[in-house]
Amino acid sequence: MSVKPVTITITGAGGQIGYALLFRIAAGEMLGSDTRVRLHLLEIPQGVRAAEGAALELHDSAFPLLAHVDVFDDARAAFSGSNVALLVGARPRTAGMERGDLLAANGGIFGPQGAAINAHAADDVRVVVVGNPANTNALIAAAHAPDVPADRFTALTRLDHNRALAQLSAAVGTPVGEIRDVTIWGNHSATQFPDVEHATAAGQSVPALLAARLGGTEATRAWLVDHFIPRVAKRGAEIIEVRGSSSVASAASATIDHVRDWVRGTSSGWTSAAVVSDGSYGVPEGLVSSFPVESVDGQWRVVQGLSLDAFARHRIDASVAELVDEREAVRALGLL
Repeated sequence: MSVKPVTITITGAGGQIGYALLFRIAAGEMLGSDTRVRLHLLEIPQGVRAAEGAALELHDSAFPLLAHVDVFDDARAAFSGSNVALLVGARPRTAGMERGDLLAANGGIFGPQGAAINAHAADDVRVVVVGNPANTNALIAAAHAPDVPADRFTALTRLDHNRALAQLSAAVGTPVGEIRDVTIWGNHSATQFPDVEHATAAGQSVPALLAARLGGTEATRAWLVDHFIPRVAKRGAEIIEVRGSSSVASAASATIDHVRDWVRGTSSGWTSAAVVSDGSYGVPEGLVSSFPVESVDGQWRVVQGLSLDAFARHRIDASVAELVDEREAVRALGLL
């Protein structure tokens, strides 16, 4: 067991996703049963009492791996010594709010948080942005942390990846754990591209399995375009309609998956994460975009050399164009 606890900062810790995260992290599901953790819970003043209540429950749960819990409303203190930063809290889009208003509101959150990470976090800090618009919020945070390597900033598309796995599992009749190498490309938005071209299920080609079940390649393409891609991309809206509120437990679970694989390594094919582009696959350098990635020695590496047909190229380009538009919008607001 680790001697020195790993410090994990969770923003918006008094909210629903934060609450769903805390107990699983304290139980060792994110960093492993051999790693002690210290939790820093950051909230706005109105949310501090909720975070304090969660801290009381964490104490009462008597987790052997939990070294300490602290609650803050000051980002500088909350990110002090942070090894892992989960940026969950964000300004949601409300009725009548234009995209520029949403980006400006979140710039006022993620810019200062990036600066606090830059000044106070540990040298090995890893950052995952969960709060939407996650890709561009990660871009803003990274821009305000010039001393932190850019590859330490990521955004969550593992939830989309997991949703794609679940849909494919149902479609081909193979357990989720036997499906490999699905990719989410681009933005965590309705423009994302869930790509199954290189995916396998129990060692067999997913496109071939779908063609056999659906009656050929044309029927498979129709299913992908009309059902699979939009359902994965719009699953969050579907959950809001059915549940009456947004995804909570699944978002927390995906966040845990993302960090666990980043720290401990991927072992069964690649996964998806939004990382700072190095220009791979024609994605402009510096954008935070989702790619197929593997974690090697604690670092995300974009899987190289995958073939992309015209359909995939069109879908990726459309999502990347949205990311470029968001970048230019926040740049015009003076947030970059």
